[in-house]
Amino acid sequence: MKKCLKITFTSKVLDRRLRDAIQTMARQLGVEGTVQLIEPHEMVIIACGDKENIDGFLDVIHEGFSGFIPEDVLVEPFLKEKDYRGIFRILE
Repeated sequence: MKKCLKITFTSKVLDRRLRDAIQTMARQLGVEGTVQLIEPHEMVIIACGDKENIDGFLDVIHEGFSGFIPEDVLVEPFLKEKDYRGIFRILE
């Protein structure tokens, strides 16, 4: 079963290393979508894939990694509007 989520969170430190780490984790789990910094301290992730993979990806976001712990995590269902072609991209 496929699942798509919009994940929004804040953190004091959001940089290129974090976006790269999120992209790497998404690729390892077979998740497609995007990650984008929308404000100096707010990031939005659109993640689509198999339910088990999305649940694992969300677990990693909640646990944090690379010294990063997210704050104010908001998870919403998301209707897939476009074809991500199996790739997880960083939007600038």
